[in-house]
Amino acid sequence: MRIRGAAPADAEAVADVFLAAKAEMTYLPELHTEMETRRWIGDVVLRDLEVWVAEENGRVVGFSALGDDLLEHLYVHPQAQNRGVGTALLTVAKERRPRGFRLWVFQKNAGARRFYERHGLTLARRTDGRDNEEREPDALYEWSP
Repeated sequence: MRIRGAAPADAEAVADVFLAAKAEMTYLPELHTEMETRRWIGDVVLRDLEVWVAEENGRVVGFSALGDDLLEHLYVHPQAQNRGVGTALLTVAKERRPRGFRLWVFQKNAGARRFYERHGLTLARRTDGRDNEEREPDALYEWSP
């Protein structure tokens, strides 16, 4: 596996990972079309955030996107999960934000919550989802070195 900074040419592959991972979260409403999501990845995520991709055999299988003090996204393609991809991407986030960061995760995403807790993040608070686009209860986690 190789972790590298994302390039504009990675937009389609990053969108593929995002869409495949989100498809597994059947509790979420479908708010955007595939085309809207792909445009958002290329025009917003890759432009405005620090994005890292994980590759296996030249294929993007996961990505993370960092803001100033927020891990905005960390997604691994369902076919590549449980192989260390998420851990490698989270390690890069910790290296890139050595003073710490926060992230949001849906409360129903028990696997992700266990993953973050296993890697030293702590639950800071839970919400009823009123402030997120999906209106789904979420949880704020923090990593402080």
